[in-house]
Amino acid sequence: MAIIFVIYPIVRLRSAHHKCHNTVMINKTNDSEIPENTENDESADEVLISKSQRKRDANDAQQLGKDLLKLDPNALKTIELPESLSQALDDARRIKKNSALKRQLQYIGKLMRHIDIEPIRDEYLKIINHYGKDIKELHRLENWRDRLLAEGDKALEDLVNEVVDVDRQHLRQLVRQSHKETKLNKPPKSAREIFKYLKTLFE
Repeated sequence: MAIIFVIYPIVRLRSAHHKCHNTVMINKTNDSEIPENTENDESADEVLISKSQRKRDANDAQQLGKDLLKLDPNALKTIELPESLSQALDDARRIKKNSALKRQLQYIGKLMRHIDIEPIRDEYLKIINHYGKDIKELHRLENWRDRLLAEGDKALEDLVNEVVDVDRQHLRQLVRQSHKETKLNKPPKSAREIFKYLKTLFE
């Protein structure tokens, strides 16, 4: 019995020491070997960026659809469009109610999100830029016509200094005739003739 009494504590001490050693090792492993969970953070960022980009793309597509509706129908026909989109734009032109038009624009945006809109945007910008140049030229011609009618020879001299080969006599005659038409409350035929003549000068 004495021998058993002596050995038993030693065994328990060894077991306790082994258990304590294992506990320390586990704690060291837990403290030093747990990796940082960065993959989930990166995936979450990618999802947020993807959603934001999709939202921007959707808004761009719908805005381009609105811009196309503002074009003259004949100008719109010069742009190559899928049949479904072309039909949707035609339908939108006939809609009068705001709520129905809003739904149609959303539908147009949905259609455009499934096609490559960059070629369509390029053609739209070409039309707009050309139209903008035409409007600027129109305003310039109208300004010269109005000056000739209001200022007479003073405006004519300024025109001669800017443009070569101006027929002064012809313009003076048209200006006098236009003033007579205005006094007699007649259609502005001579004013239109002045505009046409100015257009030939600036071509």
